[in-house]
Amino acid sequence: MNVSKQEYKSMTKQESPNSHIVKNMIWAFVVGGVICTVGQAILNLYKYFGLDQIDASGSVSVTLIFIGALLTGLKIYDNIARRAGAGSLVPITGFANSIVAPALEFKSEGFILGMSAKMFVIAGPVLVFGISASIIYGLLLWIFKLF
Repeated sequence: MNVSKQEYKSMTKQESPNSHIVKNMIWAFVVGGVICTVGQAILNLYKYFGLDQIDASGSVSVTLIFIGALLTGLKIYDNIARRAGAGSLVPITGFANSIVAPALEFKSEGFILGMSAKMFVIAGPVLVFGISASIIYGLLLWIFKLF
């Protein structure tokens, strides 16, 4: 079937859903802001209970990762991410979701070959790049300090 460029463009426009980019951007901003506000509230709570800034900051990261993993396990986080897009995927809770979701998806294949092997399918390349880049950056700083 030969289709002209104009006909193809018309068919594509007809079949493609309209994007509500402004609404999506606002919603992502709001959800990301809510996640950051929750993180700030947890930080203030930890500091209120006597942790210093460094310990409280680390504890907030661990707490947000736990909350993200828990909500993913309860199938709540995926519903939030479906509507919020990058607003829920960019914060640290999105990292927890990217680890837990594939593990849950492949749990029927067993603990070792399913959950454990597939856990880092999405986040693995990000971790490898981040760790590799930090090692290279650290080595460069170390080399330049020698000279």
